[in-house]
Amino acid sequence: MKIGLIIAIDGTAASGKGTISKKIAQNYSVPHLDTGLLYRLVGYKVLQGVDPVSAASQLRADELKVLDLKTLRVSNAASEVAKNPAVRAHLLEFQRDFASKPGGAVLDGRDIGTVICPNAHIKFFITASPDIRAQRRYKELLGLGHSISFENVLREIQERDERDSNRKQSPMVPAVDAIKIDTSDMTINEVYESVSKIIDSKLEN
Repeated sequence: MKIGLIIAIDGTAASGKGTISKKIAQNYSVPHLDTGLLYRLVGYKVLQGVDPVSAASQLRADELKVLDLKTLRVSNAASEVAKNPAVRAHLLEFQRDFASKPGGAVLDGRDIGTVICPNAHIKFFITASPDIRAQRRYKELLGLGHSISFENVLREIQERDERDSNRKQSPMVPAVDAIKIDTSDMTINEVYESVSKIIDSKLEN
């Protein structure tokens, strides 16, 4: 079912927003863009010695599927390049072009509802406590074969929150009309059930 809606899902790292976004896209048959991966890809290329603005301007969506962009090193690099206004300008164009396709789209990130798609039909802001998010990310990284301590993951999560919330360019804040969901004590299925009811209600109206 093509829903014809733009759905913006913002939130903190490891809050579950990516998993929920993919599930919405799959069940409602609309394209999905994890915008955080765009910054991770630029950060990855910067770590390889590429100029960040050049990396952002020459971005190819197919690269997102073939590279391991989930390491903490890449995550930190992504957070750093996100401070660059020129990088953000190139990626802004990329994201808005993706959202403009007919039939609807789901985008998740940190400034979708406030900057990228301020006129999105539905906006969510997904979060959870730092400890819960660190546990989720720790398990994910272990599953990917990375050797890391829980304490380091928690520290990285807290530092990422601080950078993303306090940067001058497009800080991570909930849109005033975003529906806030704290997933600390919820399963993914419970979160999805909650957001799908809201989407279905919007479609009915």
